[in-house]
Amino acid sequence: MTALFALVTSLLWGLADFGGGLLARRSPALTVVVVSQSIAAAVLGVIVLATGGWSEAGPRLWFAFAAGLVGPVAMLCFYKALALGPMGVVSPLASLAVAVPLSVGLVLGERPGLLQVAGIAVAVTGVMLAGGPRLGGAAVQRRTVWLTLVAALGFGTVLALIAEASTTVTGLFLALFVQRATNVAVGGTALYVSSRRGGAVLPQGGLPWRTLPALGFVGLADVAANGTYSVAAQHGPVTVAAVLASLYPVVTALAARGFLSERLRAVQTAGAGLALVGTLLLATG
Repeated sequence: MTALFALVTSLLWGLADFGGGLLARRSPALTVVVVSQSIAAAVLGVIVLATGGWSEAGPRLWFAFAAGLVGPVAMLCFYKALALGPMGVVSPLASLAVAVPLSVGLVLGERPGLLQVAGIAVAVTGVMLAGGPRLGGAAVQRRTVWLTLVAALGFGTVLALIAEASTTVTGLFLALFVQRATNVAVGGTALYVSSRRGGAVLPQGGLPWRTLPALGFVGLADVAANGTYSVAAQHGPVTVAAVLASLYPVVTALAARGFLSERLRAVQTAGAGLALVGTLLLATG
């Protein structure tokens, strides 16, 4: 069950990151974060009311609140980095987020078996290669690298926090709602401050309403990924769940190939293959 839910997490995150990166090239990154998370929070609020999730309120919600504080910063940095590009550098660097939950799992006493250790090494190598590092390409802006590393640290922290935010399904819905509501509050405040300072809030010509379905997909896919990761981490080793969930750059690369007709280079194809081998080792270990 851990492997299945973690792989679903990587699929959802990969598609959400692909969509968010595209939207951030057309609209201010902070606006993309606030609108997409607002849609997700509204849907989650309805689910919580329908399932009676409020009855699960407890001290664990502080983990969700903390994740909500960190999440907008990570997403903003990531979307800005994707907008600056190149995605072939940003995507694999962001996968370093796996280091945070991996470290937490090891501190808590988890000790992966030999096959799982091999799987972790192969999968992480595959993820790094799947992004297609441009070793001979143009120099990457230092700002892009720093934004991506901050995003990776933030994403990894959110992974570790959300895994501790609930122990039941209804409690998970409530935790995700609290996280998203906090995301919107933090992001909305930042957006207001930015507008007061003359920053762009909407693209020229106003909010393109036709992008609302895409914004909704990005927000809902992201929140669903947090949920499936929480389930994966609760039903198996965090080290395994974290590595499998970090395969999302492979999904992003494949999405770019399918929707934008971007050709996969040999290094990306090799990386995807290694990621698959690593996944099999982790699942069977």
